[in-house]
Amino acid sequence: MPDAPLYTLAPSLEAKMSTFNVVPTGYPTHQRASEQSPIDYQRRRELDEEDRLEQRRRAIEEQSLEHNLAGVRIRAWEKVHALRMPSDPEHPILDQIALATQLSLEDIHEEQRVRGKSAPTAPTPLR
Repeated sequence: MPDAPLYTLAPSLEAKMSTFNVVPTGYPTHQRASEQSPIDYQRRRELDEEDRLEQRRRAIEEQSLEHNLAGVRIRAWEKVHALRMPSDPEHPILDQIALATQLSLEDIHEEQRVRGKSAPTAPTPLR
């Protein structure tokens, strides 16, 4: 006995389904790694690395742009290094921050004072 389909579609519905797109037009279609050629995969990796390097270059540049305020430059430094500027005005890293941001130590200390004033205070315990 030949295999009969479990169901059949009306001809009009079948025609509509044959034109149905699984991926909407305008959206990128990504191949799985197993479907990509080694050259495509390598090129994509190279492009990703170039993009990361460009983002890092822009972030480093942002640290020392003259039109940026001290706080913006210091936040850019913090982002590049994934560190928070210490609140200790005698911390040895402040010299490196000043060098990288092209700011004076006085500018760095002023930003520390501004941040110290705007830092939220710990709530007092209830008695």
